[in-house]
Amino acid sequence: MGRLAEMQRKLLEQMMGPEAMGVANANLVWSDDKVCRNFLCGTCPHALFTNTKMDLGACPKSHTERLKTEFLAAREANPSDPIFARFQMEYESNIFAFVDECDRRIRAAHRRLEKTPEENAKTTNLMREIAEIELAIQGGTEKIETLGEQGKVDESMREMAAIEALKSEKSEKERELQQLTDTSGASGHQKLRVCDVCGAYLSVLDSDRRLADHFGGKMHLGYHELRNMLSKFREEREKRKMPPPSSAPPSGAIGGTGKPGGDRGGDHRSSRDDRERERGYDRHASRYE
Repeated sequence: MGRLAEMQRKLLEQMMGPEAMGVANANLVWSDDKVCRNFLCGTCPHALFTNTKMDLGACPKSHTERLKTEFLAAREANPSDPIFARFQMEYESNIFAFVDECDRRIRAAHRRLEKTPEENAKTTNLMREIAEIELAIQGGTEKIETLGEQGKVDESMREMAAIEALKSEKSEKERELQQLTDTSGASGHQKLRVCDVCGAYLSVLDSDRRLADHFGGKMHLGYHELRNMLSKFREEREKRKMPPPSSAPPSGAIGGTGKPGGDRGGDHRSSRDDRERERGYDRHASRYE
């Protein structure tokens, strides 16, 4: 079977389940190694970044809604079973590793641009604010047209005043962005900025529409969702007073291959490694709180 056909089969299996595809392993149980632990516990990055430049392809593990339903029911019925804590730890480690790799790319991009993260963050925030204002202006313009057709003159005038205020705010943000760009130099690299969420390059010369497309794009929103997950994991761990997970996936892969109850050697890590891991976890989790 060709690679394209295999990917299509995997996608169909994820959507419809192996039973509908006539797959021989339709009798899988949720604890089987062939079932994606990420999918069972929450979100699988393989599904989160489809059709983006970070597309991981079809997950090699099974994504079957029946198994997820059975897993959630079993966890609710017996939450103290150690297997659920192991599955959750593996899931958190996989998400942490995925975001950690993104942060490494962001740091490398910052070094290539020879700009400090603070300068890039300030410029990126301005670009995002301008894009959001542009979207608000577009939505307000459409609302004015609708109100005009309905003969609601007073409401239309109020909306028009609000749009004028947004335009003034946008102009002010654009002037601030231009000043920040002018003081940073005239090289081509200094016209580029790195998105501190997904690591994509942004240009200060991009149109408002293009910036809005980026911040509303699947890859940016996907990484934002993963970072929010880390924040949630951190809050839950603080409640339980548990240490943060390792940045290295226990299975060595996003899909997860470790067996339930398997010894991953976690008790033999040095205290120094634990401290470094905790600092890294806190850095990821607190970024968007």
